[in-house]
Amino acid sequence: MIGVKVDLGSRSYEVRVVSGAGSGAFGGFVREVLGSSSVGRNCRSALVVTDENLVGAAGGFVSELTEIGIGASLETVPAGERSKSLEASLRLYDRLVAIRADRQTCVVAVGGGVIGDLAGFVAATYARGLPLLMVPTSLLAMVDSSVGGKVGVNHPGAKNVIGAFHQPAGVWIDTDVLTTLPTRELRCGLAEVVKYGVILDARFFEELEANVELIESRDPVMIRRIIARSCELKAEVVSADEREETGLRAVLNFGHTVGHAIEAVAGYGGKFEHGEAVAVGMVAESRLAESLGWIDPGITERIIALLRRFQLPVEAHGLDLAALFNAMGRDKKNERGSIRFVLPRAIGRVELTGAPEAAIHAVLAGMVAPSPAREAL
Repeated sequence: MIGVKVDLGSRSYEVRVVSGAGSGAFGGFVREVLGSSSVGRNCRSALVVTDENLVGAAGGFVSELTEIGIGASLETVPAGERSKSLEASLRLYDRLVAIRADRQTCVVAVGGGVIGDLAGFVAATYARGLPLLMVPTSLLAMVDSSVGGKVGVNHPGAKNVIGAFHQPAGVWIDTDVLTTLPTRELRCGLAEVVKYGVILDARFFEELEANVELIESRDPVMIRRIIARSCELKAEVVSADEREETGLRAVLNFGHTVGHAIEAVAGYGGKFEHGEAVAVGMVAESRLAESLGWIDPGITERIIALLRRFQLPVEAHGLDLAALFNAMGRDKKNERGSIRFVLPRAIGRVELTGAPEAAIHAVLAGMVAPSPAREAL
């Protein structure tokens, strides 16, 4: 077991990383974390939210909650990004009304990033805030969206523009669920893991380069290590800039300005999953840093090489250039109409900046056009 503390004063919480903790361990964790909060210690009911692919797994958490005296109801939504919507939120609000939820009702999100964001958004907005427990079941959710308190849903024209900050009472991560995670989803999570190395920890990036085979084989020790280190790095940033007020938290968005645009243009749940879009976005934004003279091409080539070893995409052929540029214009980091990016200064150090439109267009054009080497295959 590894515990990672997210230090936020009265809103502090623990991310607990375990591997096959056994029956009753989750229930004990819930009682521990809820008991440390003024609202949670009186919790006697819960709404467990999951998707249609995880009903069996979620049922086990319902049983454990019942065993510790918390009457739990289960609500499912369709799997996939389309459930991260206001329509799905209304469905969960209806269920909370039906079970007569109040501020002593906790919401438990069992699933990937979509479920965590959706259930977290509902927990943040129902009765102006319900206790929230995160139980991420994908690597992407474990290392990214389950930690930090950012919750929300998509608008048809932009990703994550409707949301709130709502910290969980605790995050329960059991790496055993990753043994059955589809390979594509595992790789999507690895894109975010690579991101942490680029933005904050050069030694961690080197560790990833040296252990690709162990990671891809899902070696339990290595998997626990990369999850815990990713959570530690994110916790450091969140503790220093919880609500994106100082600009420090923006570093977590490396690859995301371009990545979110790729998702919007390709269609949510379409050709590119979130982690795949972020992988392409990291390469594009590193190329942009090159064009500004911030880094030499060798930095980008290291990023590309590691992403390719994890079999992640590094290009987005066929997407419309103008549509991508327009989608980036709606990014929430933008300021006074200027598109802003998190760009690398070195492996382990990034900075928030604007960029000339000509440079942005040039990078995007290279990203969407097939390279000669690929065309020859």
